[in-house]
Amino acid sequence: MESTHISALNTKHAGLERQIHEEMMRPAPDDAKIKTLKRRKLRIKEEILMN
Repeated sequence: MESTHISALNTKHAGLERQIHEEMMRPAPDDAKIKTLKRRKLRIKEEILMN
């Protein structure tokens, strides 16, 4: 069961990475949005490492 949780976290982490990349590629990236996404991504990474 826990591996399913880790898998879900990895999927979320990859999705956030994609969103960050997409935002950075825009002509006028929203720095606040990027910062928020990076914080969420870091929290997920920390949760993955704790398991």
